[in-house]
Order: sequence, then structure tokens, then C-alpha cells
Amino acid sequence: MEELPESVDRRILDHQIVLALKAIMDTSGCTLHEAIDVFGARYEELRRDRPDDFQVSGEEYGRNVYT
Repeated sequence: MEELPESVDRRILDHQIVLALKAIMDTSGCTLHEAIDVFGARYEELRRDRPDDFQVSGEEYGRNVYT
């Protein structure tokens, strides 16, 4: 995975899913579908490496977000 700016991590951690996806697309020039894949991989890494930095639980995280 290419290097993502810290702002992407911050948005993922702060539960700003749509803004994180937009930042990924803006940074890499990828499509929404590709950004979702990048987001998913980075989300899993952050959940594994920095679980205490998340604002909401894993169960609650994606609730009511439809892409």
C-alpha cells in the first residue's frame, strides 16, 4: 500500500469515513471502489496497532454508512 498522509489515519480514527475515503482518492487518484479497499486495509492495520485511539468500537464503526 502506498504511503497515506497522517490526515487519512486521523479521519479513520475519528470515525470520519467519508472524509477518509475522499482523502484517499485525492491522494492516490483512485476510484471509490479502490479507495474502499485501501480504507479497509488501513482500518484493519490501525485496529490492530492502535485500538485505543479509536473513538468508537469495532461493532459500532461502520454502522449506518453505505457506500
